Amino acid sequence: MSDTHAQTVSYVRDTMLPESSPPTTEVGAVKWLRENLFSSITNTVLTLLSIFVIYWILSHVGPWMLGGIWNAGSLSECREIRDATVGSDHGVACWAVLSDRWHQLLFGYYPSELYWRPILALILFLGGLAPVLFDKVPRKMFILSAVAPFLCFWLLWGGSIWLPISIALGFVVGYVVYGPLTKTFGSLAGIIGAIVLPLLYWLFLSGSVYAGLDSVLPIGIEFVESRAFGGFMLSVVIGLSAIVLSLPLGILLALGRQSDLFIIKTSAVVFIEVIRGVPLIVWLFTAQLLLNYFLPPGTNFDLTLRVIIMVTLFSAAYIAEVVRGGLAALPKGQYEGADSLGLSYWQSMQLIVLPQALKISIPGIVNTFIGLFKDTTLVVFIGLFDPLGIASAIRASTDWNGIYWELFIFIGAMFFIFCFSMGRYSLYLEKKLQRENR
Repeated sequence: MSDTHAQTVSYVRDTMLPESSPPTTEVGAVKWLRENLFSSITNTVLTLLSIFVIYWILSHVGPWMLGGIWNAGSLSECREIRDATVGSDHGVACWAVLSDRWHQLLFGYYPSELYWRPILALILFLGGLAPVLFDKVPRKMFILSAVAPFLCFWLLWGGSIWLPISIALGFVVGYVVYGPLTKTFGSLAGIIGAIVLPLLYWLFLSGSVYAGLDSVLPIGIEFVESRAFGGFMLSVVIGLSAIVLSLPLGILLALGRQSDLFIIKTSAVVFIEVIRGVPLIVWLFTAQLLLNYFLPPGTNFDLTLRVIIMVTLFSAAYIAEVVRGGLAALPKGQYEGADSLGLSYWQSMQLIVLPQALKISIPGIVNTFIGLFKDTTLVVFIGLFDPLGIASAIRASTDWNGIYWELFIFIGAMFFIFCFSMGRYSLYLEKKLQRENR
């Protein structure tokens, strides 16, 4: 440093300053509050107004909910306990209806000594679904995924073990004929044969196969009629069955609608537009009254199974349009790239097109599933005891006549848990796929 420059600078620091903490207003909760709640005068006013509204609601609803009564045998007994403790001028929730009728809200009129069967069926179903939803689950679990639907069916309804086995043989038939038909007549013929032949087997042969096996070696558990199903058990059975079945069917319908083959495209378009153009409640009445007329003579299909079929078809039509939107969003270069690699139609769909289309369609698909699960409450109009139907039956009894909010809050909370879980899984899957593509 020159002498002239040294004389003009009073002090030159020759050591680094130690690190200091950032200002309190720039870190932690204070920073979050400043940026999200008090960033401007308008936001500050809205924040204070929201805090007042939340306080007012909690101050009125909180004591009613938290001070509720859990031990009572009827609504009149709840009121007697309330009058003796807090006075008749104060309202309190009578949660005792939940402790008294929880089994009906969850299982309907299913025999209490057999509650282990629907619980085990749900565990098996979730175990079979795990390798499909999470890639870290061992691939050997796909064996459980294949057999879980038939085991769940048998556990829920009971009866002979040969009934689900005879149904499973239909899928074996489709798997066996697919290869030879594809080699001989092409992939389209193989797919049509793998769909049509199992349907014919189920309609005309499965009953005879079941009766023959059952007569030779009768093995089974106690049979439970569908009218005993109710509550959230019924909603879960209908909702999860329709969700699992409608996704692959909706994908096939979406591909059919984009097909160059006139018959397949027209059939897919007619099916989708007819199903979507009619309210679900009409299809439920169709399942209740008319579906048996389209089955072979002498066939008596269980009402719950008919409802599952109709809800599945209804959901598949909406899934097809969601997936079609994902297919339309892909650049044309993806299809041309698959053709340039020499891939067949089904290979390009499986390896290149569908994975990208389904990734785009995840929010719409999950949204459709959430709406489907909530729409299971419509079965109350055809005589099935969903949670709302069970709530009406409980309120019709002399013990709990006049109770409303407690039942509806519980039902709403249960539906929220199911739907919120599906929404969170959708977000998890979206974030996971975004990380993998970086």
